[in-house]
Amino acid sequence: MRHRFRRLAFSAAWLLLACAAACQRQPDADTTPPQAPPGAERPAQAVTQLTRHLRDNDLAAFARDAVPPAVHAQLETAWREGRTRWPLDELPLGERIPQLLATLAKPGSETKLRADFNRQFAHADAELKSTAATLGLFTAQYVRNEGDFSESEREHYSQLIVAAARWAQAAPLSDPERAKTAIPLLAATARKTGLATEADFARLGMQDSLRRLTEFSRACKQVLIGYGLDIDAGLDTLDATLQSQTGDTAQIRMRYHFAGQPIDAVVGVERIDGRWYVSDFLRQAKAAVATKEVQP
Repeated sequence: MRHRFRRLAFSAAWLLLACAAACQRQPDADTTPPQAPPGAERPAQAVTQLTRHLRDNDLAAFARDAVPPAVHAQLETAWREGRTRWPLDELPLGERIPQLLATLAKPGSETKLRADFNRQFAHADAELKSTAATLGLFTAQYVRNEGDFSESEREHYSQLIVAAARWAQAAPLSDPERAKTAIPLLAATARKTGLATEADFARLGMQDSLRRLTEFSRACKQVLIGYGLDIDAGLDTLDATLQSQTGDTAQIRMRYHFAGQPIDAVVGVERIDGRWYVSDFLRQAKAAVATKEVQP
């Protein structure tokens, strides 16, 4: 339960699940600057760098810069062995992404999913608003008082959950016309990923799988815009500043908007081999490496 709620909050903020970065002409090989080492050069940059990757839909770059190279290599091995799907595990229902992609990619899925939506959710405004309010209240209370969240996670995620619940209560989630547009888009992009089973994720590995999810992530965010939630617009408002530093640890104050609500939280970062990383992400990645198997 703890991981489910963390994924719900995290992904909504970062997530999840951004519009695509504009395609740029690649420079000639002999003029391409060397790639910077993983991690960030300065404490606050550890936050802004990862946010930029999420804004650009570059989950592969996020995974590269969120952890030191040694941990990244361990994650790649654990991914191929089926022991983790980090950083997808941090997205809402991230452990269900292979199942979701498989469902969307099936031939004729558009017809079946539209029928399911019309039967269960179409025009059910009152029920969906009530569910959003109840889930938001319950989840926020859980994050504040239970689980093994860090203090910064409790502060940050509880704000995100409240904002997400407010958005969900006002969003036209039961509109069949929006679903009619969203479902074919998601189905088409799911098919393009080539990721329909756990075996596909393991065979392709972490980096290749994450790269293949770029367009699907873009489509998800495009769908959310249709429901009044512009993730990118919120991420574009990020202001990350150094609040304090003691040796190889620091506290970064991050302020931005999510679902029209101001978010103000402090996150810890730490320096390893001269590069800075967000402490909570690093802790979660190390825990993912130690996972024995992907949760069913």
